Parts: sequence; structure tokens; C-alpha cells
Amino acid sequence: MKLTTTLKATAAAIAAVVAVSTTPAQAVELPCSTAKLIVPWGPGGGTAVIFGIFEKAIEATDAPTKIKVVTVPGQGGGQGAKEAHGAKPDGCTLFAIHQHLVVNYINGVTEFSWDGFEPVAMLTDTPEIIGAGGHVEYDDLEGMLAAAKAAPGEIPTGVSMGATSHFLWIMLGAKTGTDFAYVPFQGGTAGRITGLLNASIDLGGINMAAARTQRDDGALKAFAIAADERSELIPDVPTLKELGVDMTYSLTRGIMLPKGTPPEIVEYWAGVFKGPTEDDAFVAEQAAKGTEVRYLGPEEYAAWWKDTEVDFLDAAKELKVGRFQ
Repeated sequence: MKLTTTLKATAAAIAAVVAVSTTPAQAVELPCSTAKLIVPWGPGGGTAVIFGIFEKAIEATDAPTKIKVVTVPGQGGGQGAKEAHGAKPDGCTLFAIHQHLVVNYINGVTEFSWDGFEPVAMLTDTPEIIGAGGHVEYDDLEGMLAAAKAAPGEIPTGVSMGATSHFLWIMLGAKTGTDFAYVPFQGGTAGRITGLLNASIDLGGINMAAARTQRDDGALKAFAIAADERSELIPDVPTLKELGVDMTYSLTRGIMLPKGTPPEIVEYWAGVFKGPTEDDAFVAEQAAKGTEVRYLGPEEYAAWWKDTEVDFLDAAKELKVGRFQ
């Protein structure tokens, strides 16, 4: 089972679809000069940083309506999702999301999933990296899996319980016949990296910045990247597939609007967000954060969500997680 397989599956369809033609110059008239972009996590997190770059890029365009990132943390992304879900469908409230939305639904945090919104655009893709503290004895994925099988359910592994970081290890365990001792960590990836550095946990997902800068001194280890191909930023880190684990897992970020938003407003915002993704300097800035720019328009993004939700729901049912216990 793959959790982020559908980019390839929809490639042919994407190639056949004419790009979104709406541009800021063809803007609809909105009742606001600045739209609120709800990021359902705290400031300084990966999603807030990525969309802060979009905010800056859109500010530099001639779009008549700009955006302002507003962080609404709580409930693993659920609190911000609920606020966005209940907003007026007038184009003045947008929602920045990734797969947490379907995880929130599985865990009963929300009673709606992705289809409680109008999909606007997929924008970026950030693969997860299987990391460890420098204090562990094993130096590669094979050693990690051997240790996990020798001590099932005992290796302390940092996650945000019930969130996408938790599902990463649940799925890895299902693929490899392993189990881990999940240690709840606040503060997202930054909190887990601190735990790895101070040896309060052995394993945890790490970000690209840490994989690039905190391995030379042995403080962290990176065993695999959950992507289809190796990253040019950390070319020495193999993919899970190379190591015999048929799995990819990434945070695929995009934009939604409240359900019932008129199609012309959806198309307008799709055009506004597409602009930066076609700028080489913008793409390079996101790459420096370990994030690949991948744009899909409204219809293609909706198709991606349909397939992705099936993957997550099937996994939750198989493993009896959340509302499927």
C-alpha cells in the first residue's frame, strides 16, 4: 500500500488538461483586500514556513487580494480545520492543509474529511525521513528493523499521537512486521528532533534541514527517505524502496476553500497560487526547505484526494485505528 501514490496515477490526466487560465489580472471581485490563510499549526512549523513563503511571493504580485497566514493550532490540525470549515464561502478564508485532514477524520477529531472543502490546488510535496538519535547502536534501516524485531514494541519512537507522524511509523510497521513504543511529542518535527538529540527517544521522523546539517557530527542519523527517488539535497540517504520497503510517505500541502465557494473564486485562487510555483527563484527557496513544488489544479487535486483518502482509510481499517477500532 502506498500513501502518496496518486501523483503518478494522475500524470496522464494532468498532461491532457489545459493549465488554469485564471490570473490575478482576470480576478473576481472579493469582499476583502486581504484573505485569511488558516494554517492549523503553530508559527515556526514546517507548514507555516512554507506558506509564509507563498504569502511573501503573492504580496509581490499584482493580485488584487493578498493573503495573510494566520496560525490556529490545536487538536492536531483539527481546530484550524473546524474554523475554516465553518467560514463563509466568499473567498476571504483559505485553508492550508496536508494529509492531517483525513487523519483527523479517522481519529474522530472532525466529522468531515477533505470533501468538506472545495479543493483549490496542490502546491508542495515533502517526503518523510526515517531518523534516529546518534546514540543508537545501529547505523542503517536493516539494523533498525532488526532491533525492532528483537524488541517488539519497545524502541521509544517520537510521534504526535494520532497525527501524520504517527501514521508514518504505523505504516512502516505494517510493511515490515515491526512495532514501536510511541512517545508523544509536542512541537512537531522540532520537538522530535530535540528528543533524538537528548536521547529521550531513539527514533523519529526528521526534516531535511536536520538531515543536511546535524549528521556530520553524529548527533543524528538518517536511515531512509520515504520518496520515489533520492533527494539531491541528501543523495547518500537511500529510499525505502531501495531498501526493500515498498512505501512512500510525504506531507503533500495544498489549499482548500470552504464548501460552497463559487467555482470562479476557486479558479481565481488556483491561478494566484500557481504563479509562484512557476518561478525558479521561488522553487529554489522551497527546495532549500526540503520541499518540492508540485502543482495540481482544482480537478486534479480533488482526484488526488479521492485516491489518497482510500489509502488512509484502508490502512486504518486494516490496523483498526481510530473510528475503525
